[in-house]
Amino acid sequence: MLSHHLESALSDLKDLIKITQSDIEDIKLAQNDPQFERLSLKEEKLKSFENKKAMIDHEISKMMTTNPDKELSSLLNEQQHKLLDDLKVELNNLRDVNKKYAKLVVLVSNVYNSFLERLVPTEMQGYDRVASKESTILKVRV
Repeated sequence: MLSHHLESALSDLKDLIKITQSDIEDIKLAQNDPQFERLSLKEEKLKSFENKKAMIDHEISKMMTTNPDKELSSLLNEQQHKLLDDLKVELNNLRDVNKKYAKLVVLVSNVYNSFLERLVPTEMQGYDRVASKESTILKVRV
């Protein structure tokens, strides 16, 4: 059962990596709609991975309680060891891809916010940001 959960969790991680890589490509091309369309799929895969991780933890815990005198490494077979190693590798890959995506998101956000600030300049009034009366790009005449 543990092997099945490990394989399934590994599959979810690979799917999450592919989705995030697609998000990176779309953000480079300024295509927001496909990213938003994949958001629910990404959330679903993340929940699925979290559930499978909980099942893996449960299976390992069960193995440890039934064999308290043995080390975990001796309880796992060769395939399970390999799957755990693969899981570690894919988790690192996901972390790297997410870092790359986060950098792009911050960059796009900064560009958007600076452009918006030029269109509608704001100033601080106490703790609130309010639009100032003078706009450098946008002039409205009635």
